[in-house]
Amino acid sequence: MPELPEVETVVRDLRPLLTGRRLTVIHVGKAKLRRPWKAAWGKKLTGSTISSIRRRGKWIILDLDPAAHLIVHLGMTGQFTVNTVNVPTPDHTHLVFTLDDGNELRFRDVRRFGSVEWFAHADDVNHFLGERLGPEPFDMPAKQFHESLMSSKRTLKALLLDQTVVAGVGNIYADEALFRAGLHPECRGNAMTAKDCDRLRLAIVVVLTKAIESRGSTIRDYIGGSGLRGGFQDEFTVYGRTGEPCVKCNTPIERIRVAGRSSHYCPQCQQR
Repeated sequence: MPELPEVETVVRDLRPLLTGRRLTVIHVGKAKLRRPWKAAWGKKLTGSTISSIRRRGKWIILDLDPAAHLIVHLGMTGQFTVNTVNVPTPDHTHLVFTLDDGNELRFRDVRRFGSVEWFAHADDVNHFLGERLGPEPFDMPAKQFHESLMSSKRTLKALLLDQTVVAGVGNIYADEALFRAGLHPECRGNAMTAKDCDRLRLAIVVVLTKAIESRGSTIRDYIGGSGLRGGFQDEFTVYGRTGEPCVKCNTPIERIRVAGRSSHYCPQCQQR
């Protein structure tokens, strides 16, 4: 599933291609997404201009003029790209927005867990995302992060995957941040000290920043908004490296299941 670095990369790729562009025609595929597209939205969108594109957690927000918004979630295999019309439209493309420059904004999703939804007002967007998302990692208040972790009996891995604790972190970057902080994924939040929390908070920011610089991680389907792949998968320290030597101590990386997800860690560098 695309996480914050992948979604941020898509947004940065699309921003110069979409800002100021007008939607002229909207084509909707027959297969339904997880949150079905409504026919009435197409009529409301036609003729709208994209004034800005931004990210919140793992969600992409297109702000439109006149006032309206599209909220996009890539799900597990979603791709949101701008293509010229001479590039064949691949299978599993569910929405095609023709732009006034002749290019096409396409939403493709093989497994159909993603979604594209129309909202009339900014307040509706804020309410929708506010119920689902906690603070962004880059401006996460230290005290709030401490309280979220130290007041919980859940594992650190479960807490990092909880989008209401910190927005945008998923399985890959939770594993990478925990390794960088030297913390075991099964450690309980209420066993943490304030120093532990600060170390983890900083590790999350560093890992996500490095991943964004590498255009995210391409494991299977992920591509950026311009169709380019990510490169951070070549820099993984623990994720997907079961049995390989730790980059710090050469101890073989182990994999366990925590919070219903595979978790990778070094048993020497991340002792409980």
